[in-house]
Amino acid sequence: MIASDKITYLDNNATTAIDPAVLEAMRPFLDKYFANPSSGYRFAAQVRDAIEQARERVAALLGCEPGEIVFTSCGTESNNTAFHSALEARRECKHVVTTAVEHSAVRKPAQELERQGYEVTVIGVDKSGRLSLRAVADAIRPDTALVSVMWANNETGVIFPIEEIAQIARDKNVPLHTDAVQAAGKIPIKLREVQLQFLSISGHKLHAPKGVGALLSKLPEEQSRVRNLRDRFEKALVEKIPNARVNGAGAPRLANTSSMMFDDIESDAALMMLDQENICCSAGSACRTGSLQPSHVLSAMGLVNEQARGSLRFSFGRFNDDKDIDRAIDVVPRVIGKLRALSPVSAR
Repeated sequence: MIASDKITYLDNNATTAIDPAVLEAMRPFLDKYFANPSSGYRFAAQVRDAIEQARERVAALLGCEPGEIVFTSCGTESNNTAFHSALEARRECKHVVTTAVEHSAVRKPAQELERQGYEVTVIGVDKSGRLSLRAVADAIRPDTALVSVMWANNETGVIFPIEEIAQIARDKNVPLHTDAVQAAGKIPIKLREVQLQFLSISGHKLHAPKGVGALLSKLPEEQSRVRNLRDRFEKALVEKIPNARVNGAGAPRLANTSSMMFDDIESDAALMMLDQENICCSAGSACRTGSLQPSHVLSAMGLVNEQARGSLRFSFGRFNDDKDIDRAIDVVPRVIGKLRALSPVSAR
């Protein structure tokens, strides 16, 4: 349990708690070692050495060389930097390829490019959220400046075949960018074996602070444990709640992500009732909080407005345990039942 014994936090795709080991590693640089790393004296060199050690650890997480790592403040800045760099290097090319289910940190730069006169091809997904490799290959043109495809979806957890997409882009001599914000620390990434040019990550999605840092996760055992929690949660909800379904169930997914669809409810009402029960989850991306529009990810998967509006995202993490799952399995069906009893659709 985290934050409070009264709170069940199941929204780890939005952000994560700082791992105590990360906090302890940072602490000296919040008070004792405050020098500017670019300064020439030994005091600054200690900070500079720590930054390079951090760079090596991030490189180890991603399976690449330390010199390939550029630190930014967040995934959004990384995405924008990748777009800017690719377009500067290929100024004569005025075409970009991306997908219909990208995070707004990629969708918005792509939309801005359209306003600047670029042509953007948006590739759809099937009802399970999967991407067609043929569609990717067919979308790339001689004037394509960049292909941008996320590694794993932040709402459904569906994993895209980046290795194969990288090979397609390489064969066509076009740079590939992947938003790996949700993938890093959850699935193995070995960039020495995947030929791509740009990859974005964000520390606060893997138990590092907002704006800085990365953590070399205990990946195999941790993901196996989290997957077991998620699978038990999904199985119980499908059994307890009539017509409950898992979005993206037919596709490979992140071990920690569960997007569930419930008929005859509104997700906003469900979130308010769950919040009253001190259960934290979401209706999709944290960036969409308060939006009246249904999720663009679920809409791209073919869900109609009512289905998309009745979906909730539960995302599990390092500090969740069986007690959290037991409580969620008890509370969520009760909340869905209350909402359905109040629904005009159910009353007919």
